[in-house]
Formats: sequence, C-alpha cells, structure tokens
Amino acid sequence: MDDELSLIFAALAHPARRAIVARLRGGEATVNELAEPFAMSLPAVSKHLAVLERAGLVTRSRVGQTRPCRLSPAALTLAADWLGDPRELLEKRLDRLDDHLTRIQRKESTT
Repeated sequence: MDDELSLIFAALAHPARRAIVARLRGGEATVNELAEPFAMSLPAVSKHLAVLERAGLVTRSRVGQTRPCRLSPAALTLAADWLGDPRELLEKRLDRLDDHLTRIQRKESTT
C-alpha cells in the first residue's frame, strides 16, 4: 500500500497532472482534448498520462482510432482514505482546543 500511495502522490505532485485529473473528473477525454489548455506537445501530455496511468489514477481504452482516458476512482479513494485519518485526528485536536479556549474565556468573564 505504501508503494501505491507513493506512486499516487508522486504523480499528483506535478501541476499539469493535477489539472489533467481535475479535467477527467468531468468525464473521459482524448489526449488531444486534455492537451488543449497546455502549452506543451502531445508527447509531453502523453508522458504525464503515462505517469498517472502507472499510479493507477487514469485508465486508457481503445475505441476505434481514439484512446479515451478516464479517471480511475480506486486510486483516488486509496489516497483519500489515507488522508482521512490525519484529517480526523486534526479535527479532534481542534475540537479539544476550541473546548479549552471556551473554558478559558468563561473563567476570564467570571473574574
């Protein structure tokens, strides 16, 4: 699992790959469609897609002459689950801090 997470987070470390993932959240797209907003060549976009594919974030299929790309939710779920644990811990700590500050404010207002 750690190796999978490393691949996922390494793939998402690049802003162009994050933008591709964000675009694919809206549905499948071809390499040409994914390349439109970028000032890079089709081979460069294909290399980014290969990184995302190795990480399990994107799948490609063949439909006639096109190779549509689509998001693979399993990898995103794995990353979200991993991130969920620290977020829950942080939320609990912030709740405790809020309770503590509220008690301090009450003490100060009564004195």
